[in-house]
Amino acid sequence: MAEPVQEELSALAAIFCGPDEWEVLSRSETDGTVFRILAKAEGFMDADIPLQLVFHLPVNYPSCLPGVVVNSEHLTRAQCLTVKEKLLEQAESLLSEPMVHELVLWIQQNLRHVLKQPETGSGSEKCTSTVSTTADDGLWITLLHLDHMRAKTKYVKTVEKWASDLRLTGRLMFMGVPDSSENLQSRCGLKWKEMQREND
Repeated sequence: MAEPVQEELSALAAIFCGPDEWEVLSRSETDGTVFRILAKAEGFMDADIPLQLVFHLPVNYPSCLPGVVVNSEHLTRAQCLTVKEKLLEQAESLLSEPMVHELVLWIQQNLRHVLKQPETGSGSEKCTSTVSTTADDGLWITLLHLDHMRAKTKYVKTVEKWASDLRLTGRLMFMGVPDSSENLQSRCGLKWKEMQREND
């Protein structure tokens, strides 16, 4: 690990020295360092919003962007993703210098403005997922089983809106109905019928 990165980690440990504010999750010569910072940022109506920020510093950091995962019980998943995107945009302007403390300060000062953006107003699911310790969020597979549905068209529109708001891709399947797979986005690939043939 490069000396400037070690110095940055030591400085961060000294700055975030309160109970549970700082924790190194993993450290590796090949994968870099993953750590968690608990911070509070000013949200709407001057209320402090607790944020859990997980940073992954790759081996070639600060020449490349850190990985960032944002979680908060007070934000929706879409808002957490927006905060992450804004942090990475800010990080691009700080390349080739230690940036984690600057990023934490920036989100503490600008969270209210980030949350005012229109794309963060949708989605009611709270962002309380378990923390990923990798640079990217990986592939998620979720199955939602509904026992009864009165209006298929309205149901499909609602799920498509949720998928769009959360930037998800996937497939709707109506069990027990032949050839009943519908794309949530056209780039999803093979139709369910074709996928069934391959697996038979």
